[in-house]
Amino acid sequence: MKQGARSSATTGTPGTPHVQEAAAAAPEPRVPAQGTPSAAVRGEHTHSERPIPAPRPVVQRSSVRGQILDALRTALVTGELAPGAVYSAPALGERFGVSATPVREAMQQLALEGAVEVVPNRGFRVVERGARDLADLAEVRALVEVPVMLRLARAVPAERWAEMRPLAEATVRAAATGCRATYAESDRTFHRAVLSLAGNAQLVRIADDLHRRAQWPLTGPSRPQGRGHADLLADAAEHTALLDALIARDLEVVRALVDEHFTGAR
Repeated sequence: MKQGARSSATTGTPGTPHVQEAAAAAPEPRVPAQGTPSAAVRGEHTHSERPIPAPRPVVQRSSVRGQILDALRTALVTGELAPGAVYSAPALGERFGVSATPVREAMQQLALEGAVEVVPNRGFRVVERGARDLADLAEVRALVEVPVMLRLARAVPAERWAEMRPLAEATVRAAATGCRATYAESDRTFHRAVLSLAGNAQLVRIADDLHRRAQWPLTGPSRPQGRGHADLLADAAEHTALLDALIARDLEVVRALVDEHFTGAR
């Protein structure tokens, strides 16, 4: 993984784009123009009700939180948020150019996903993972995805698989860049598209969550920098080979490639 933030959120400034937090004031209540009958004059019962202001633009607030969450996830994949390091919401907010609130909310979501853990009165610590954790995730992903993939291989027509060729080729281009964050997103997009053919939204959501967790960096002496450029290229090549086998309805090759794909991720 790329060398990023160290053990404190106050050192260095990551290359994450500035995110501006939107804010807007509610409009003032409308005052009827002269000569325009009021609600009471028209016979409507107002009961001395106070005017209801227009709702605040919560969508913009959610958008900021979503952008911060995406930026933090990218920083996790690249190692910019270093495993074991503790980060405070105010310090990260300064980095992203927003208040601490959307950062804290995004970090709380990452805590639910198991990426970070809360450190009382300090902030959030990035979870440290070893090779055993990655192997366990690969095993669970295989249990979820492999049976579905083999069932789809027997049921989905060749033309539907051919439609996914651009997604598989996109993973190859992403791998060629050597950027782990770019490849991670492209990789998950391909897998989501394949699993969506099963018509089970819950399956897609659970598998995508497991896939995202598998992309976080490892710590310790074994592969401290995560998957290298050659690993990304090999992984992406398996996507195109898998599509070729699915289009040809070669179930034996499909099974071998799927097994290898998850075994190689450990």
